[in-house]
Amino acid sequence: MRVLVTGGAGFIGSHLCERLVREGHDVLCLDNFFTGRKENIDHLLDSHRFELIRHDVIEPILLEVDRIYSLACPASPVHYQYNPVKTIKTSVMGTINMLGLAKRVKARILQASTSEVYGDPLVHPQPEDYWGNVNPIGLRSCYDEGKRVAETLMMDYHRQNSVDIRIIRIFNTYGPRMALNDGRVVSNFIVQALRNEDITVYGDGSQTRSFCYVDDLVEGMTRLMNCDGITGPMNVGNPAETSILEFATRIIDLTGSSSKVVFKPLPADDPKQRQPDITLAKKTLDWQPETDVDTGLKKTIEYFSRILACKA
Repeated sequence: MRVLVTGGAGFIGSHLCERLVREGHDVLCLDNFFTGRKENIDHLLDSHRFELIRHDVIEPILLEVDRIYSLACPASPVHYQYNPVKTIKTSVMGTINMLGLAKRVKARILQASTSEVYGDPLVHPQPEDYWGNVNPIGLRSCYDEGKRVAETLMMDYHRQNSVDIRIIRIFNTYGPRMALNDGRVVSNFIVQALRNEDITVYGDGSQTRSFCYVDDLVEGMTRLMNCDGITGPMNVGNPAETSILEFATRIIDLTGSSSKVVFKPLPADDPKQRQPDITLAKKTLDWQPETDVDTGLKKTIEYFSRILACKA
């Protein structure tokens, strides 16, 4: 097939492009390189099945494709709060443009949504039928509400125009090709540990997250795209829940670091708990994560070690 991946030079997008090329698809990778990096897709540029387009999804584009993976949007607070108006434009106008394209060429489209649509959840773990607890005027709302509107647009185009849609709600994902300045827990902790710097934990570290290795996510994403008769939304993540403090300690152990944990105030609207209910993915896609956290972390630590050595 001819497949478009928006945000294809990003962390998750580059792994998805790699997978699709390996499966024999012709892949159009579209990215504006705000958070995407050419280093992520350098190894694909020589493939006759891969094409790179520098483009911003908030502007329309005319292409002929069979499938669209709509991933374009900065996903870490550091990046999406840098220009919050642009962030919500990317989720809303970008999704409208991709849905318009899908409608015109009759392509199936998958929207990368997020566990952030659940906000600071009052239900634990979070099933797909939970509507969430989001602050619509908070610092994180440009991302949270942008993704919620993107889901609304997907469902409305499906109901009104019969566009063939899939919605995936991605929970915390980690792995090689995360950016050094990503600002998220995994990259922050690993880089600080490798540099033997203090590891910064916000709040008392009792808040929880569930970390899914990127290969497992891409597997779930492609299974959902290839599954007929289901629109989603569908949670894809690792239900193995851990506290942030426990996670910091684990990374110190795995890196053999001399880092100490230091505590700083918790940012506004930071969720206290985050754990996916993946019952639907198990039942519908026969999917569950295969990579245990230590195995995934070792691969990620190896990647960051190599990147830091190159920059030394």
